[in-house]
Parts: sequence; structure tokens; C-alpha cells
Amino acid sequence: MQKDYLSLSQVSIEFPAKQGTFRALDEVNLKIQEGEFISLIGHSGCGKSTVLNIVAGLLNATQGGVILEGKEVDEPGPDRAVVFQNHSLFPWLTVYENVELAVKQVFKRQKSKKEMDEWIRHNLELVHMSHALDKRPAEISGGMKQRVGIARALSMQPKVLLMDEPFGALDALTRAHLQDSLMEIHKELRNTVIMITHDVDEAVLLSDRIVMMTNGPSATIGDILNITLERPRDRVKLAADSHYNHLRSEVLRFLYERQKRPEEQSKPVKSTAINAAPDNSEQAVKVKTASRKSKKVA
Repeated sequence: MQKDYLSLSQVSIEFPAKQGTFRALDEVNLKIQEGEFISLIGHSGCGKSTVLNIVAGLLNATQGGVILEGKEVDEPGPDRAVVFQNHSLFPWLTVYENVELAVKQVFKRQKSKKEMDEWIRHNLELVHMSHALDKRPAEISGGMKQRVGIARALSMQPKVLLMDEPFGALDALTRAHLQDSLMEIHKELRNTVIMITHDVDEAVLLSDRIVMMTNGPSATIGDILNITLERPRDRVKLAADSHYNHLRSEVLRFLYERQKRPEEQSKPVKSTAINAAPDNSEQAVKVKTASRKSKKVA
């Protein structure tokens, strides 16, 4: 029996409100295998980012908790790297220096100066940014900035790569190119990825499983869809693939029939159905930002 790599158990979280407390998440249970690519999808306000922040250690659950390789997650760490929608690069540093900052933070006592240089260049090569080592963020496009952000995260050799709508602010063509790059990286590194997205096509194209969240408050997992499409995946060929379109329609049906929009449905539909995880692979990343803590894990 395959051992769970990352486990969310009975994860619930409450925040102070004017009238008592606001329960954002209610008993979220999810088991993820090493190397899986998981997408979280749902309407705005369904707690996707809250789930991601709890896994990142930026928030602590009010009840329940997160276990990564047998250890409880209760604070940020380089074994979980986050890529945000905003690239979060330092504008006064070059592309090389932005990645170097993360590498020095993690590997200063483990790698020589030469080894760190080679590692920085390797990760920039992974995202096809070797040609822009000496450029500053203001001198490159939005898509290139996101590539650097991904390289910076990968350079930390995290166990889990957390991505919060990383391509949401990009135009459709740039987004498609970055999706293809992410699939290449995942194929090569076999890293474990949890990504938030509002894009159904993106979720089906990239994922091994799609976790569909119910509307908040007290949001939870409504259903999980196994994506059984063979890899590598070609978006042009998939456009005419009947199974791809069936999977796509299942997600749309959940979002617009079973859940609808929050303003159209007063009560979320709660489901406990969690499908078995398919086999797949490993690794991820995180650049530390200011952490906001809630109550300690119960």
C-alpha cells in the first residue's frame, strides 16, 4: 500500500468576525501522493487560497492539521515553495540575483560558490530564461517574470510546489506557453504540485486530480476528479478528444450546476466523496513572505 506523502486531515479554520467567528474551511480531508499534480478549483471565496496557505505554513488550522512526510506542518519552510500570481521579484536585483537570493538562503552551507552558480543557471535553464540573466524585472515581460519566480522556487528544491493562480494575470498565449513549460518541468523533476486555478481547461490539461471546492462559508471538498489522460499532453490534440471534453464537462457541471455561484445558492453542497489517488511523482518550492498565523493546530 502506497504511503501518503502529504495529508490534510479534518482541516478547519475560523477567523474573528464582528459577530463571533467566521468558519472559512470545514473538515477538509485530502491525501496526496509524491509527484502528483493537484489543482484546486471553485468559485471565489471557497477557501482555495486558505488551503494553500495552511499547507505553506502561513496559516495554522483551528482544527485538524497537515502532515508532510510524517511531520506536522505548522510554520513556513523551504520544503514548501509558493509561486503567487504576482511574481514578487525584487526590482533592484537581476534575474540571476533574484534566484541567487533563494539559493543562498537554502544552500549557503551545503554548496560551494561554483556549485551554487551552476544550480542557479540550471534552474533558469529549466524555465528558458538563461538569455536574460543580467536583466532586471522592469526589462522583461510578465510571462518572463513568472518564469523567474518559478525558477526561484524550484531552486530551493522544495518537497511541494504551491502555486496560487500563477498565470492568472497573463494573456492567453503567454499563459499557454507557461503551461507547456510547467508540464515539461513536472515531467523532468516529478515534483509534487498543488495549484489554484479558475481555469477549467488549465486544470484538466495539467492535473492528475482536480479538487473541487464547495462555496463558502464552511467550504470543504465537494468532489475530486481523476484526470486519466495520458502524458505527455498536447493541447491541440486534446481539443478534439472526447474523453478530455467529458472531463472538462464534469468540472463545469460541478461549478455551474451543483454549486452555481455563491450569490445564487445560500447553502453549499457538502460531499465526503474522495477518490483514490493515482500513481505519480515528486518535489516543490517556496519563498518566504510575511506569515499570518491563526490558532494552533488542535
